[in-house]
Amino acid sequence: MGFWLFTLACGLLIPLTMLGFGRYFQKTGGPRAINMLFGYRTPMSTKNRETWEFAHRYFGKLWYRLGAGLLPASLAALLAVAGQDTETISLTTGILTGVQLFFMLLPIAFTEAALRRTFDKRGNRKTGSPS
Repeated sequence: MGFWLFTLACGLLIPLTMLGFGRYFQKTGGPRAINMLFGYRTPMSTKNRETWEFAHRYFGKLWYRLGAGLLPASLAALLAVAGQDTETISLTTGILTGVQLFFMLLPIAFTEAALRRTFDKRGNRKTGSPS
C-alpha cells in the first residue's frame, strides 16, 4: 500500500503542476520581467513584453485546461491499480507519466503557432490580429 501511495503522489504531480502554473500564467501573464530562468521562454515569446504576456496567457489557459482533464483521468487510472502488485502499479504509472508528459509539452506547439499568427518575426502585432 505504501508503494501505491507513493506512486499516487508522483502520478498527480504533473497535472497539479499544470493546474497551478497554468492558472498563474493565465492570470498574471507570466513573470514581470522577461527572463531566461522562469516562465514560457522561447525566442518568439521573449521578443518583447507583449509577446511575453500573450504567450504566458495562451500557454497558461491550455495548461490549466489540460491539467484539469488529466487530474481526474490520472486519479482514475491510479485508483484502478490500487491493491495490485508493484509490477502492475509501476507499469501503469510509467505509461500514465508518458501520456502526461505528452499533454504537458503539446501546448508548446499551439502557443508557438498562435504567436506566429498574431505577431510578425520581430514581435510586432500583425494588423487585424485579436488582442
